[in-house]
Amino acid sequence: MEITLNAYHTLIVAALVMLVGHWLVYRIQFLATFNIPEPVAGGLLAAALVTALNATLGWKFKINTDLQTTFMLMFFASIGLSADFTRLKEGGKPLVVLLVIVSLFILLQNVVGVALAAALGLKPLIGLVVGSITLTGGHGTAGAWGPILENQYGITGATTLGIATATFGLVFGGLIGGPVARYLIRKQQRQPVPHTERSSKETISGTPRHEQAKKEEQAKRLAFDMFDQPRLITAYVAIETLAMFAACLTSADLLSTWTKGTAFELPTFVWALASGVVLRNVLTHLFHFEMFDRAIDVFGNASLSLFLAMALVGLRLWELADLAGPVAIILLAQVGLMMVYAVFITYRFMGRDYDATVVAAGHCGFGLGATPTAIANMQAITDRFGPSYKAYLVVPLVGAFFVDLVNATILQIFTQLPFLR
Repeated sequence: MEITLNAYHTLIVAALVMLVGHWLVYRIQFLATFNIPEPVAGGLLAAALVTALNATLGWKFKINTDLQTTFMLMFFASIGLSADFTRLKEGGKPLVVLLVIVSLFILLQNVVGVALAAALGLKPLIGLVVGSITLTGGHGTAGAWGPILENQYGITGATTLGIATATFGLVFGGLIGGPVARYLIRKQQRQPVPHTERSSKETISGTPRHEQAKKEEQAKRLAFDMFDQPRLITAYVAIETLAMFAACLTSADLLSTWTKGTAFELPTFVWALASGVVLRNVLTHLFHFEMFDRAIDVFGNASLSLFLAMALVGLRLWELADLAGPVAIILLAQVGLMMVYAVFITYRFMGRDYDATVVAAGHCGFGLGATPTAIANMQAITDRFGPSYKAYLVVPLVGAFFVDLVNATILQIFTQLPFLR
């Protein structure tokens, strides 16, 4: 029996999934420790329930995807609207270097995924799902690419696999950051900062410790969405922000239609992201319009949460049975690749010092998981060994904004390669 949910029913179910997810994250320490998003926690429970109903009663659920698509496009538009390129100046040369390092890793991540998928008898494009689509891109990118791979390239269960892989990445991105940092810190023979000295005025690299900590906090506020901070958003600001989202979605729809069947054809969510980037920088630099980043963050985060909740409710976990073994092998290889790359590439080219160690741990976080995982990795290190202003400035900027632009470009190139189809 198939049960069809209309748009309103789907929205109600998504809200319930988020509420359950919030309760689970609050109650289960493991979920909080590894920064598992609330809609993912609740959504995976809902997916398990749907799977059980299918196995026992033969029930199947069909949800309305209209709102799901809209929320997905709003999320990617929010990334574009947050990508102010003047922040490259604030990060300076280290930010550019890290962006290059991360870009090369995304390429390598996909090459390894595709090569192993082909070697294990899977369709090569599955290697992208178990590559940067989910590990660097996270749940949002996984949910966006899933339907495209399913409908255009015949990859059955791509969305389900993507969500599962992205969750795996969140957990392991948090698990490997500490061991990588511990290995590098031992090489430097750096000792933990005594608790009584952590608030003193002792200097680090010529900067008073309290000044260094102050800069670190400013960097986090500048480049990373502080979820625990109040957002004072008026009705006017909300309407203003929604207007920008509407402009991005309209632009994405038009560009997607105009370029369909041409050499410039791109997924609609990529056009939404690109439209956000253009609108942000045109309004900011040509018209000196002051963007309300907190409002953009609120709408973007809410859209992502609702999109994920809806996507997870529609998962069909039983479609992954035949992929479990090969995918596990690829994922373990990706974890090993991330650790080796962080030690021998990220650490070395970021300066081979304490700051580079913190950056390497952060790269483990968003290279497999997401920016919150990277922040958690870095906090665990800096709480014990002292602050790192450089790491807290460049890692969130790259992980939260610029990496999505690079990842979208690289994935588009890979999906157009004839031998991968």
